[in-house]
Amino acid sequence: MRRSLGRQFRWFWAAYAVSTFGTWLAFDAFALIAILALDAGPTEVSVLAAAGLAVGAVVAVPLGPWVEFRRKRPVMIAMDLIRFAALMSVPAAYALGWLSFAQLLVVAVVVGAADIAFTAASGACLKSLVRSEDLLVANGRFEATSWTATALGPPLGTAAIGLLGPVTSVAANAVSFLLSAVGIRAIGGREPRPAPPATPPRPGAGDLLEGWRYILASPALRPLFFNTVLVSGLIMAALPLLAVLMLRDLGFAPWQYGLAFGLPCIGGLIGSRLARPLLARFGQHKVMLTAGTLRACWPLGLAFVHPGPTGLFLVIAVELGLITCMGVFNPVFATYRLERLPSDRVVRTLSAWSISSKATVAAMTGVWGLLAGLTSPRIAIAIAGLLLLATSLLLPRHDRTPSERQTLA
Repeated sequence: MRRSLGRQFRWFWAAYAVSTFGTWLAFDAFALIAILALDAGPTEVSVLAAAGLAVGAVVAVPLGPWVEFRRKRPVMIAMDLIRFAALMSVPAAYALGWLSFAQLLVVAVVVGAADIAFTAASGACLKSLVRSEDLLVANGRFEATSWTATALGPPLGTAAIGLLGPVTSVAANAVSFLLSAVGIRAIGGREPRPAPPATPPRPGAGDLLEGWRYILASPALRPLFFNTVLVSGLIMAALPLLAVLMLRDLGFAPWQYGLAFGLPCIGGLIGSRLARPLLARFGQHKVMLTAGTLRACWPLGLAFVHPGPTGLFLVIAVELGLITCMGVFNPVFATYRLERLPSDRVVRTLSAWSISSKATVAAMTGVWGLLAGLTSPRIAIAIAGLLLLATSLLLPRHDRTPSERQTLA
């Protein structure tokens, strides 16, 4: 039986759905614009991908303490409007003939910083809108929505670019953030103002490090922090190399490459639907440990991809297994993390987590690009897969109850 989480959650979910679909519609759009419209080379494209994440993460550092003690919905609306304005500057500049690589870089940084602030505020907003016993259901719906957008967005976005020009999907993504702001505004009701801190947070003060301090002091969150940051970094670092291996070295067509990553996203839908019954049967800790371990076992198989239909099937099978495990793990992990965060530390902790993840992805993408240049894409993918196997050792081996947060507070 489908559980209703109320009108306010439905508006929040709708806002999440439209912005997520817009984001995936514009997947790799900046790289395509740089190549198609600005004749950028591989070095510039790599700089655009890594610098947007890294600098955006640094810019976002002071935002956590600032957002923590403000109403979250106005902050989320503001971040949506900032992303809308920044992204719309790209098609406007393109239409006027003013678009430059520097502008793309600046927009990537602004959007990256706003993404981090929005994500952190949205976690606190979700916790205030949904009862604790419904958090898994809510996170499961977000997970299913995310994988649906991942499956549909990139093929539609690349088709739109081919038919209507290189900035089409960026404009659509900008509009999705505007619609998201409308959805958040429609949540309605009165959001309570957080209690003010004893001393106002200041850039450079200890409040900026409070999120990291809390994570590292928590026996439950600390291993998960290192696990999730390293897993996302290693997976994302190998993706550009797999594109080079498949499209350049092995001769796969672009539609085959798209199929190899679009079709397996059905695993995310399956996993998100399985998370709740598995949790009811085996318990939160066992499900998270098992799914977290299994998701690290699949990517090594990508090092064995070969030409032809069987090679394409291998990539689809590996990605399907990986994404299904992620579909189970992600909503359980998101719920576990929120349950262990006091309400007055949610934003700072989630900001620290997101900043660390984006900075790690940026750094590992650069390192693995150099590694592939020194060896080969296949060897670099294999090394990432072997290191991923070791990340399961960082998953918490013992269950922790929410009461630990009172001890650590």
